[in-house]
Amino acid sequence: MSALAFSPTPPPAEVLEPTPDVMRRAMGAFPSGVTVVTAVHDDEPVGFTCQSFASLSLEPPLVLFCATSEGRAWARIREAGAFCVNVLAEDQVDLCQRFGSRNGLRFEGLEWTAPHGAPALPGAVLRVHATLETVHVAGDHDIAIGRVQGLELDTAPPLVFHRGRFGLDAPKAGFAHWGEQDFWS
Repeated sequence: MSALAFSPTPPPAEVLEPTPDVMRRAMGAFPSGVTVVTAVHDDEPVGFTCQSFASLSLEPPLVLFCATSEGRAWARIREAGAFCVNVLAEDQVDLCQRFGSRNGLRFEGLEWTAPHGAPALPGAVLRVHATLETVHVAGDHDIAIGRVQGLELDTAPPLVFHRGRFGLDAPKAGFAHWGEQDFWS
């Protein structure tokens, strides 16, 4: 009969003040997919990069995403009422950066289709076509809930954002430094 190995309890982790900088960095420990939320507003395509996206309900089919309350693209998508969440593939970092930038024309030179009215980006892992059901204000963001109208699924691997980098090869150790320095060791 073998004895179970005893391992002492690790010391408790330091509890940190949830300042905006600490929150941003700490929440980066949770890997997320990267999406581009799109719509057509006044006959013009609009979109923005979004990491806060989730399935909400299977019956009825609902999804949610969070957008900065003051976002210009979000205001136009909200008015449009129909949107598409394009889950980016791992080789689409350029689209993430294009739609995450405040500069330039996001759709310039980009081919897209609109089978349900909102731009569906080519090469995305998943495209979720939805109509806006409700919006809840929460702090400096809005939580948008949409009813799914259609799904397009591909088999490409997804783009993952983790600890301020794309992919899961970010440093694995814990917090090294807080403050001005990069605290991932």
